[in-house]
Amino acid sequence: MADITTVNPATGEDIKNYDYMTNDEVNKIVDASHNAFLEWRTVRHEERGRIIQSIGDKLMEYKEELSRLMTEERGKLYGQSQQEVDLCKAICDYTAENGVAALADDERDIESMKKGIVTYQPIGVIYGMQPWNFPAYQVFRYAIANLMAGNSVLLKHAANVTGSGLLIEKIFHESELPNDLFRTILIDHDQSEKLIENDKVRGVTLTGSDAAGRIVGQQAAKAIKKSVLELGSNDAFIVLEDADIETAVETCTQARLVNNGETCVAAKRFIVVDSVYDEFRKRIVEKFEGTKSGDPMDDSSDIGPLARKDLQEKLHEQVEDSVKKGATIAVGGELPEGKGSFYPATILENVEKGQPAYDDELFGPVASLIRAKDNDDAMRIANDSRYGLGGAIFSKDEEKAIRLASEQFDTGMVYINGYGLANPALPFGGVKNSGYGREHGGFGIKEFVNIKAVHVFGK
Repeated sequence: MADITTVNPATGEDIKNYDYMTNDEVNKIVDASHNAFLEWRTVRHEERGRIIQSIGDKLMEYKEELSRLMTEERGKLYGQSQQEVDLCKAICDYTAENGVAALADDERDIESMKKGIVTYQPIGVIYGMQPWNFPAYQVFRYAIANLMAGNSVLLKHAANVTGSGLLIEKIFHESELPNDLFRTILIDHDQSEKLIENDKVRGVTLTGSDAAGRIVGQQAAKAIKKSVLELGSNDAFIVLEDADIETAVETCTQARLVNNGETCVAAKRFIVVDSVYDEFRKRIVEKFEGTKSGDPMDDSSDIGPLARKDLQEKLHEQVEDSVKKGATIAVGGELPEGKGSFYPATILENVEKGQPAYDDELFGPVASLIRAKDNDDAMRIANDSRYGLGGAIFSKDEEKAIRLASEQFDTGMVYINGYGLANPALPFGGVKNSGYGREHGGFGIKEFVNIKAVHVFGK
């Protein structure tokens, strides 16, 4: 029996079987990755940028094949799979264009010495564990920055997108990048822990749940390895009394349902000030009622299936538990019959502390609608979470919204009067149980480098 079987979540049918690698195979890959790093670290930044551009160019040759495979393996809408590939290309372009300047030495005039130099040197093999919800983007987000920095990269992808992980490896290998600088490895949790302990692995990055983050963070700390953790969230989208309600409704709908609702930085709690609550509720319920679940390859579908059957079952349990504890269902909330792991667009009301819909991350197309007394109360509720990844503020007073976002929102990212998954030019990451470290925006490129001080004396 195969160790991994990928399954089409729209039909429930098996796609392909895969076996885990042996420990000997993994060790050989790590050795080869380390040796490739020793060569790669000597390559000039400009040449690294040119090679990263070649990865982006090769990716676009595989755009349709990779998009179809991502849709088949994890059920995301085909159009959104194509957008994901375009985002990966944008990461390559941004990094190739800006990476050289980001990694340039910083010379400082210092009294008592000739000069001081801060230089950013690569450290070695970086091991990434990535989730299934964005099978390409999650990989490109950490891999491209680290390759530009001069490191080599290992990928352990989520089992249900194993095919996507191997196709991404093929794309990297058909570019101008030396093959051993990027490898996809098929291993279990025990092998993963051994890999973190390997002396040739110098950094560890995980995107996943906060539960997984606790485990991997402890494993990395035990081995005294730097780690970056991008974990879950329960993002609050705040609608203030002076908000443009139409914009808020459109944006909240898109930000909750994009990627079938399976996004860490999605709108999960709609926190609406009392004076505009009823109008917002009426409009958002109509939007969710009009949402069509269906075949993710069909252009008429608004959302596809959840990525796995167990995820569908867990989400429904969270909805039912919230209802038992006082929440009410405004729309949706019924487990559909038939093939696949579909779940309807759902809104819960009367959501309070102690319910999964308030306290936890609901990873799917389920929104929590919460009434706030006023603007201050809305911000209090927004920050009343163990998570702190993203969030949004809707207000016609842009300066006030920026001030609230900057000074009061306890998250790593805030959107004002809009929503976007990620932008290569701005940092991505969170605080509290949403993890630590940053990717994108010139920050990710320096997460796994040796920030080295060179003291120069003499006349």
